Amino acid sequence: AALNSETREEVAIKKIGNAFDNRIDAKRTLREIKLLRHMDHENVIAIKDIIRPPQRESFNDVYIVYELMDTDLRQIIRSDQQLTDDHCRVARTIVDHAVLLLQYFVYQILRGLKYAHSANVLHRDLKPINLLLNANGNLKIVAFGLASTTSETDFMTECIGTCWYLAPELLQNCSEYTAAVDIWSVGCILGEMMTRQPLFPGRDHVHQLRLITELIGSPNDSSRKFLRSDKSRRYVRQLPQYPRQNFSVRFPNMSPGAVDLLEKMLIFDPHRRITVDEALCHPYLAPLHDINVEPIQFIEDHLLYSVPSALCAIIPCRGSSVHLCALALNTRKQNDSLFHFQSLVAHQNELRPLVGGLLERLVNQADDAVINSFYLEE
Repeated sequence: AALNSETREEVAIKKIGNAFDNRIDAKRTLREIKLLRHMDHENVIAIKDIIRPPQRESFNDVYIVYELMDTDLRQIIRSDQQLTDDHCRVARTIVDHAVLLLQYFVYQILRGLKYAHSANVLHRDLKPINLLLNANGNLKIVAFGLASTTSETDFMTECIGTCWYLAPELLQNCSEYTAAVDIWSVGCILGEMMTRQPLFPGRDHVHQLRLITELIGSPNDSSRKFLRSDKSRRYVRQLPQYPRQNFSVRFPNMSPGAVDLLEKMLIFDPHRRITVDEALCHPYLAPLHDINVEPIQFIEDHLLYSVPSALCAIIPCRGSSVHLCALALNTRKQNDSLFHFQSLVAHQNELRPLVGGLLERLVNQADDAVINSFYLEE
């Protein structure tokens, strides 16, 4: 934690060391900055500032200033904090009567996801450690470095840190997926909060799929239709066959409402999985649900999401010459590197006050690898 000397506000500072040494990590950092600068929601972490380096030559590390939180959900799950037995009066600005902490956490996750999904942003890496909390029980979603827009279809082919919360379609490397991947992750988190143990602690993709089918049952032909690849369908078909477990027996401490919501989230076929709006309307969350305090984010100019990230992270406002340049970039193909580079050079004087040494560094290292790294695709 640190103290803002001007506002006297306590903040958190995230250091990305040697941010430009690894292209993938650099793109993820730029992706997170780009997405979060468009978001303003109580359940999504806010970027307060980006600390600029004193000198361009020393610009190796990136320091991002976030609002300060007290802990993360993983620590709460591992603690002795009661989530289900004791009632806790929370968030009087949202609800004026007692609700279970577990309900309140799930509601806030879904509320933040509704906002992100309305902006066509998929998080893709929801897990307890990426859900921060303060002492009042207020929750914020963080770590948008793996997030994507619904127009992007790329994803990692290996587990990043853990694959315990990945939806079956991501485990199968489906080229097309939807916001349902985040709902699956919420289901995994809901079950983990109840049992205090990860639902699917797989060692790898193969083991992960086996653990999933042991609980929700082996998918039938109808549930496998969303798999476009014949190879994926054959692979799932040859997995050991398991019947669906009775969730009420498997989770005896869960209320019937929580069990029903969990069952609707953990469905193999993403097209049959409950949506974020449907989940918010579920009876289990009735004490909290109020559409009037569940805002959405309509990004009028969705083309900004496909702008090279070095520009998109610092576009100041609609109608500026930089904004128009960014829109023009969308009409060109990704491999038109010369055009992109020339556009950056042409606007570097306007951009320099906004981004410090980042633009100069990119322009001065104008080789194909650097130019291509402007893009968000992996």
